[in-house]
Amino acid sequence: MLNTQSSDTLFPGRLAQLPQGSFAKLANLLDSEKPGEEPISLAVGDPKGAVPEFVMEAINASAAKFGEYPPINATAEWRQAAAGWLKRRFGAELDPEVQVLPLNGTREGLFLAPFILTPEAKAGQRPAILLPNPFYQCYAAAIYAAGAEPVYVPATEESGFLPDFASLPRSVLARSVAAYICSPSNPEGAVASKAYWQSLFALADEYDFVVFADECYADIYRETPPVGALTVRGAPYARLLSFHSLSKRSGLPGLRSGIVAGSVELMTRFRALRNYAGPQVPAPLIAASVAAWSDEAHVGANRAMYQERFRLAEQCLGHLPGFFLPEGGFFLWLKVGDGEKTALKLWQKSGIRVLPGAYMGREMRPGDPTSNPGHAYIRVALVNDLSTINRALTKIAGQLSCEGP
Repeated sequence: MLNTQSSDTLFPGRLAQLPQGSFAKLANLLDSEKPGEEPISLAVGDPKGAVPEFVMEAINASAAKFGEYPPINATAEWRQAAAGWLKRRFGAELDPEVQVLPLNGTREGLFLAPFILTPEAKAGQRPAILLPNPFYQCYAAAIYAAGAEPVYVPATEESGFLPDFASLPRSVLARSVAAYICSPSNPEGAVASKAYWQSLFALADEYDFVVFADECYADIYRETPPVGALTVRGAPYARLLSFHSLSKRSGLPGLRSGIVAGSVELMTRFRALRNYAGPQVPAPLIAASVAAWSDEAHVGANRAMYQERFRLAEQCLGHLPGFFLPEGGFFLWLKVGDGEKTALKLWQKSGIRVLPGAYMGREMRPGDPTSNPGHAYIRVALVNDLSTINRALTKIAGQLSCEGP
């Protein structure tokens, strides 16, 4: 069924400025078309895998607490586990009582973050919040809802698939209140280096804006653990909020459990907002989260599974001119010439559902589709079982080899 409603019908007021969502666009493109073969979806980044037994045990042991309202800042055990993992993984020295908070997945935190710091004006103008282009759609929704102006900064092959915020005019930087950055990035799988983080924080200090570091893929990497924002910034973590999730790290998207951590000042504001607007994480899920943040064996197994999938992807698609292996995450970012056209053909001929890269981006020159940094790409999610991925990638390879980019 086609989604023909306009954004101003769906979202009155500020959110009327939102474009149609990525998957609504994909439904409009494909759902009226008959798939050429039995459908396989590689479009949605929905981790699939067995739930660790210790997670189920922790939920069952705490199930009676579903009858209680959970505290906004979780339990002492959760705060210790969260701060302990951040120390082990990033060397972060955080006060667990005031510098970490639970989230209903990182999306909740990423959406709420602009509300704690967006003023009516900065430098005498409408405040701006910077974000990469392509981007996780939650960022744009949060910016519009908070009343700021989104400034889309291209993340292209030439920039290493990370946004070059320093290239923006000083007039834009002067009214910026925050910048979203994802590392490893979605959709490209690019990893911010120590030098990149240092440059970004220097810019944040110069122009007085906050860095929203979306690091939910930090434990899914091919070879080298990505350096984290907390590691590079160091205590007291001024102008930084760092977001993490068990959805990717542990393959537990249904648990809806994440972390936000940062400076005392920002975390105090964040907690105050969540006291009004933030849904608490139920106590049995907090207990399961304690177990998950405290265990590394299941994370290593999860990472090894993705590494095997990337080896398979290289075998199937490595001969294509638009193929490269990402440093982290679980997506392929394939350069195919015209992502929307390719996605439609893959569906019509082979029943393979992928996401056109343009659906995650914005045109930098309105009316020119090729100015969208995602125009030439498709995003392929490697979240199915190995056999299904093998069948799907083999079909993709056949189609792209025949037709070219």
